[in-house]
Amino acid sequence: MKRFGLVAVMVALGVSLSAQTLKDGKYFAEQDGFGSSGWKSQVVLEVKGGKITAANWNGVSNIAGAADKKAYDKAGKYNMVKFGKAQAEWYQQAEKVEQYLVKTQDYKFNKYSDAEGHTDAISGASIHVKEFFDLAQKAIAAGPVAKGMYAKDGWYYAEQPDFDKDSGWKETVLITVVNGRIVDVVWNGISKDSAKKSKIVESVSGNYGMVKFGKAQAEWHEQAAKAETALINAQDPAKIAVKADGKTDAISGVSIHVGIFLQLATTALKAAK
Repeated sequence: MKRFGLVAVMVALGVSLSAQTLKDGKYFAEQDGFGSSGWKSQVVLEVKGGKITAANWNGVSNIAGAADKKAYDKAGKYNMVKFGKAQAEWYQQAEKVEQYLVKTQDYKFNKYSDAEGHTDAISGASIHVKEFFDLAQKAIAAGPVAKGMYAKDGWYYAEQPDFDKDSGWKETVLITVVNGRIVDVVWNGISKDSAKKSKIVESVSGNYGMVKFGKAQAEWHEQAAKAETALINAQDPAKIAVKADGKTDAISGVSIHVGIFLQLATTALKAAK
């Protein structure tokens, strides 16, 4: 009876029962790939004393030269108010959703007003919130991220200062760090030709044509993905051996030059130390 009495009191006070079982630490989850908008959502949660004390809804993109979604939005490049006639910019609405989760602890939220994932339960948020709560649940299910070697969490971006005189491309790297650990890497490129959206987009669409024209074993974006995974596994760009020509024998299935990629990763990660 005493136990049920305690539960009743907790429910009456609005305390989430599910939050009481959470292990302290930092949690991370992301969507499986880039959506039609070019963005891939990510969620980072921090749990202290068994409760969610902080939430960060952000995203990374295959858009050329794009930093993380919040930085991109705050720089005036996402423009939901101007072009989408929204009540507030995306990052401002995302903050409302984050605050709701921390206040209610309801990461199993299901108060949706339509199949697209809108809700009337969170004041000031007219964006699709379902992806946030889906990722919050995915992050909790995955468990806390193990402690890594970096001192600061965040999204770290670097790009080459100039376009390559031969290829016309400028390489970029965006790295996500959670609990001091690299959890996501986006290797991309900006073209001197403004008609080309990004190196990833051109490669996925078949316009880059490494297999067709360069007789490569795989397209650029497929090899780049393997290099990204190798960096996540190594956690330190210096641990991946590079030959004098910028290529590597350390990553199976990768014949492209990875030297610039690892140099940019090293530059980006300086801010995380």
